[in-house]
Amino acid sequence: MSSEIPGDLKFLKSHEWARVEGSGRITVGISDHAQGLLGDLVYVELPGVGDHVDAGAAVAVVESVKAASDVYSPVAGNVVEVNAALADKPETINEDAYGEGWLFVIEADDASQVDELLSPDDYAALLEEEDH
Repeated sequence: MSSEIPGDLKFLKSHEWARVEGSGRITVGISDHAQGLLGDLVYVELPGVGDHVDAGAAVAVVESVKAASDVYSPVAGNVVEVNAALADKPETINEDAYGEGWLFVIEADDASQVDELLSPDDYAALLEEEDH
């Protein structure tokens, strides 16, 4: 069963999503597909507010009973906000990957980097390929 992929998101092949919030800020999380593969999340390690991160760099970790997985930043920029509530409730990502389960917000050095990411349709096609 595939859940609806919100149309306002862009994706990395490594299953992160990016939502452009305007003002050059980009919220980042992991896809519903990724949380499904990982299973019940038990721990989330977030970047520090003020950290400068590079596009494609591993900046966070999500850990389930089965595996730990790096979370990569879709763009370069400064981390301006992190979802501290996940420290106590990492399972929020399982429950609402595209909503309350967001991980961090980046103020992008160059917001046009988002244009290089996958559209929801391209991402859905990628998932289809992985299923075969």
